Amino acid sequence: MRDGDVVVIGGGYAGVRLAKRLDSVARVTLVDRKEVFFHRIASLRAGVRPEWSATPFIPYDRLLRNGRVAVGKAVRIDTAERQVVLATGERLPYDVVVIATGADYPEPARFTGTTTDEAVKSFTGHQQKIATAGHVLVVGGGPSGVELAAEVRLARPDARVTLAHSGTALLHSTGVERAGRKARAWLESHDVEVRLDSFMSPGNDFGTYRDGHGNVIDADLSFWATGTTPNTLWLRLGGHGDWLNPAGHVKVDRTLRVEGRLDVFAVGDVNDATELKITPAALAQADLAAWNIRAYLNSSGKHRKEPRLYRPIHRTPLIVPFGPADGLTLLPVPGGESAVLGGRTSVLAKAKTLMTPYMRRQLGYTAA
Repeated sequence: MRDGDVVVIGGGYAGVRLAKRLDSVARVTLVDRKEVFFHRIASLRAGVRPEWSATPFIPYDRLLRNGRVAVGKAVRIDTAERQVVLATGERLPYDVVVIATGADYPEPARFTGTTTDEAVKSFTGHQQKIATAGHVLVVGGGPSGVELAAEVRLARPDARVTLAHSGTALLHSTGVERAGRKARAWLESHDVEVRLDSFMSPGNDFGTYRDGHGNVIDADLSFWATGTTPNTLWLRLGGHGDWLNPAGHVKVDRTLRVEGRLDVFAVGDVNDATELKITPAALAQADLAAWNIRAYLNSSGKHRKEPRLYRPIHRTPLIVPFGPADGLTLLPVPGGESAVLGGRTSVLAKAKTLMTPYMRRQLGYTAA
C-alpha cells in the first residue's frame, strides 16, 4: 500500500536515489528536464574521448516500478494548492515535494539541451576541438580540473596542456597537502604545465588569457573547472527567493526540510546542508530524507517514527582519477590527516569505469 503523493524535482544522484527509496511506500513522480539520467562522473572523459560519448546516459525507464518519470521543467511550487507547476501548464499534486535540482557545472561536465542526441553532439564538439588544439588551457586546480587536465593530456600527448590554479597548491580544498603534491607530480611528469597562484581571466584578444600578475597565455581552447552554480533560479522566479541563502542554495534544517515547511525537502548539491558537494554526500542526504518523508507521511499512525537529523559529511573518501589507469584516493583516518593512496586503489574504485556499472545497476540496468 502506497500512501501520499511525493514529487521529486530533479533526476540527478540525490533525486534518483530518493525516488527509488520511496517507490514502494508512496506515489512517486520524478520530474526532470532530461529524458535520461546523466552520469556526470563520466562526463569529463566523455568530453575528451569519443568511445565514451554515450556512457553517461542511462534511461530512467527501469528506475521506478510503481511511480513515473515526467519529462518536463518545473517552474513553480504552489504551496497554497500543494502543486508543482510544469512549464507545460501541467500541475502535479503533492503531499511532499523534494527539491533535488542539483547544480550547473562548467563544460564539458554539463548536459546540453534536453535530449541525449543534443548532449552527445556537445560532447562530440569538445572532442573535435581537443583533437585539433595545439594548446589546451584548464582553469581550476580542484578535483575536476586535475582530472580534466589528465584526460586531455592522455588523449593528446602531442599537444601543450596548461593547468592554471588561483591557489597556492592543487586540491587545496581537501586540506591535504600531500594530495596536491602528488597530483602536481603526476601532471608535471606527463608534461602538463602547472601554474599556481594564477587567477585567470580572458585576455583582450581572442584566444588569449591573462593571470592576476599580468602574464598572458595563448591557448586554442580553454575549460573552466572553477565551481558550480545551484539550479535555483526557477525558485526565485517562482516567488520562493526567501528559501535561498545569498549563494543561491536552498536553506534547510537538520531534517533537510526547507525552513518552516514540513512538506518541502531539499537534497543534494542544491541545499546548504554541507559545503562538500560530492556524490556520497548527496546519496546520504537522499537516504535520510527518504526516512523522514516516510515518517511524515505516516505521522498519524500508531507506529509513528521520529525524524532523523542530518550530520554533514566532513570526512569521506575522495578519488581523483588521472585517466583510466592511475589516480589518487584520499581516505579519512580517524584523528589524523587523510591517507593518500595511489593508483591501484583509485583504478579499482573509480578511475577505470568511473562508477558507471554501479550507476547502471541503480537505474535497473545491467552493469555492462
